[in-house]
Amino acid sequence: MHDERYEKTAEASTTSRNGMNGMNGATSALLAALIFLVALNLRPAIAAVGPVLTRIGGDMGWGESVLGVLGAMPLWAFAVVSPLVRFVTARIGADRTILVALLVLAAGDATRSFGGPVGVWLGTVAVGAGIAAGNVLVPVIAKRDYADHVPMATGVYSACITTGSAVAGLTAAPLAAAFGGWRPALAIWAVPPLVVALLWLSRVIRERTTSMTESSATESSATADHRPDEGSAGEPAIESVVHVPADDRPLWCRPMTWYVTLFMGLQSAAFYTMSNWLPSVVTAVGFSDSVAGVHLFVFQSLGILSGLLIPTLMRARGNQICAAMTASVPMVVAGLGWMLLPRLSLLWSVIGGMGQGAALVVALTLISLRGRTAAETVALSGMAQSLGYLLASIGPLAFGTLAELSGGWAVPLVLFTALASLQCVIAVFAGRERV
Repeated sequence: MHDERYEKTAEASTTSRNGMNGMNGATSALLAALIFLVALNLRPAIAAVGPVLTRIGGDMGWGESVLGVLGAMPLWAFAVVSPLVRFVTARIGADRTILVALLVLAAGDATRSFGGPVGVWLGTVAVGAGIAAGNVLVPVIAKRDYADHVPMATGVYSACITTGSAVAGLTAAPLAAAFGGWRPALAIWAVPPLVVALLWLSRVIRERTTSMTESSATESSATADHRPDEGSAGEPAIESVVHVPADDRPLWCRPMTWYVTLFMGLQSAAFYTMSNWLPSVVTAVGFSDSVAGVHLFVFQSLGILSGLLIPTLMRARGNQICAAMTASVPMVVAGLGWMLLPRLSLLWSVIGGMGQGAALVVALTLISLRGRTAAETVALSGMAQSLGYLLASIGPLAFGTLAELSGGWAVPLVLFTALASLQCVIAVFAGRERV
């Protein structure tokens, strides 16, 4: 069952897109491409934390368990906020919701850095809330604006997400050293979302203008021509209706919904666990902080390449099983490598990085492909990301807790590898084509 208000908003959004396509082609392309700039801001505020996590712990007097909670908190915010995004979108529209999300993200970055101990927690929640809205809506807007190229558009904005994450992970430690602490190193990431929000405002204004113009044109057309004209060449008397076999059960009653949700959660658990803890694992075996930052950069940046390549496998054998497995197996290999041969961490960062980037694209594409309508895609995206990120929060939280309890990294890496193995199993079910 879909929210009737959202259905109307989705129709209005489609009308707005059609109107935008009727304008200057270059302007329309630039406005549509702004979604990729939004994607660039969906990870830096989180990815920048891992390389300075030990600095935060030392400054605040927090151990690995508390730091694990800090790493899991954005994912909890994702879980809480994601299902609420559809209601905000139904009231103010997708583009305006993105604008609000960017402003909340920027405010969270600033609060986390300069709000004291309480501000660290409140700012982290705000960061998570802003990113959650983007996580839900970026796939929907990309599907709407690039309807004929969904897998490729997914690969591009996923590459943007990975790029933002990789740059933040690489520069966090040097920025902390250059500016005298972790606070300014994290605060600097409040600037990009503000810049993108200013650019996005032009899209919001254009959408409103277009909607008002087309609404007036529609009313005039309805008044002038209200009779069916079977002889008209421009308006056929009989509309073409495509009947698509569909599962009419609610989303939460469909097995495919849960497979997609589990895949989303498990691949997110792998990414956020390593984004938070890989520098600590690497320094524990003797590498310096700067080298650890490079390993994290490799892990995150190689996802750009794999994210762009994996769409070629999305229709292999008529389903997404091949793509889902190709994205999942490398993380198992990397987990075993970090556990058994940690001195070869750079190699495992390469292998794991290729897997995590591809897995994100597969997860987001599955959401787009399994939703039949715009409203259902938003609902599925909200559910998959809400429950998926709740599951994902187990990763960084349990990793830190197990490290503190065991006094080392072997036990948490066993858990990491087990979750990656489970992802391979779920990949088979989630990759089956929807009937």
